[in-house]
Amino acid sequence: MKIKELKLLDYIIIFAAIAVIAVGVLVFLGKNKFSKSPVEATKKIAFQVMLKSVSLTDSKPPFDIGEESFITIRNVPYTKLQIIDVIYQPKKTVVPTGYPPQPFIVVDDYSQPSQYDFVVSLIDDAKITKDGPVAGGNKIKIGMPIVLEGFNYRIGGTVSNVQVLEDENVEQINKYVEAQKLQRDIKKVQNSTSVPSKNQKSTTEQKTDKKPAEKK
Repeated sequence: MKIKELKLLDYIIIFAAIAVIAVGVLVFLGKNKFSKSPVEATKKIAFQVMLKSVSLTDSKPPFDIGEESFITIRNVPYTKLQIIDVIYQPKKTVVPTGYPPQPFIVVDDYSQPSQYDFVVSLIDDAKITKDGPVAGGNKIKIGMPIVLEGFNYRIGGTVSNVQVLEDENVEQINKYVEAQKLQRDIKKVQNSTSVPSKNQKSTTEQKTDKKPAEKK
């Protein structure tokens, strides 16, 4: 009786081990039919990050279209992603007018100087599932905490919009980014040529240095 029980237990253990191995192989091959979120496609996604009340005393914003920002999701470092758009404005406040047709107006909040709200758009590759896009093992959803980090900034915010891109959308974004980078390079060249170097005198200085011709 004891020998039969031992053999039956052995069969159960062997069967369980085979089942575990089989499930592991199916998961590895991506053929697990019991998965709640099977991958339907791999596409580009664009998502916006809202950065509120950013303290900024520099006249130039820290984000540039076309540059990359290092992303940290839920305190876990992820990767660098390209910035495809930047929108920002000074902190706003509501002021009542006492006029019924327009009871209030929105103006810059001078009680919070150097405070800005940013919306930074980024592009990434993601696996599209029924539960939404997944990038770096994270479901990219509105409200997800995220940190952007660059050469001179590290700012935390939340995802405020997510969009799955088609090929034509990606092409339009690439053209827009390249145009913005070209425009920025042109401005840099113009600024560098507009300021005379130390060894080069301005036109006015050259004129004053000229001696009047001697009369014969």
